[in-house]
Amino acid sequence: MWIFLNNAFVSIVDKGDPTGKTLLVRSRRRVDLARAFPAADIVAGTGTDYRYRARIDRAEVAARLAQAVQDIRYGNFKSGVKESDRHDTYMEVWDAMYRFQKAEKPGA
Repeated sequence: MWIFLNNAFVSIVDKGDPTGKTLLVRSRRRVDLARAFPAADIVAGTGTDYRYRARIDRAEVAARLAQAVQDIRYGNFKSGVKESDRHDTYMEVWDAMYRFQKAEKPGA
């Protein structure tokens, strides 16, 4: 699952925990993972596409995401993104998804 917050981007997957109690939360930038999950034990890795990762209890992941939804106070997501480089990157994603929408065949 990709999560785009106005100040962080994380990828959340179920990977490598035989108990199923934790999720692997990954990010491109350390600050993003720290903003989304302040108590996380962040590990920097090499040889993977996401440089930073943390194993976090599923319930904590769910609670933090639910809180992020409760904290929404903007009428337009893009206008809530204050960092210019993040805004520009998110606009590229927005544009790609807009093209994806336009490519849909009517009645699909």
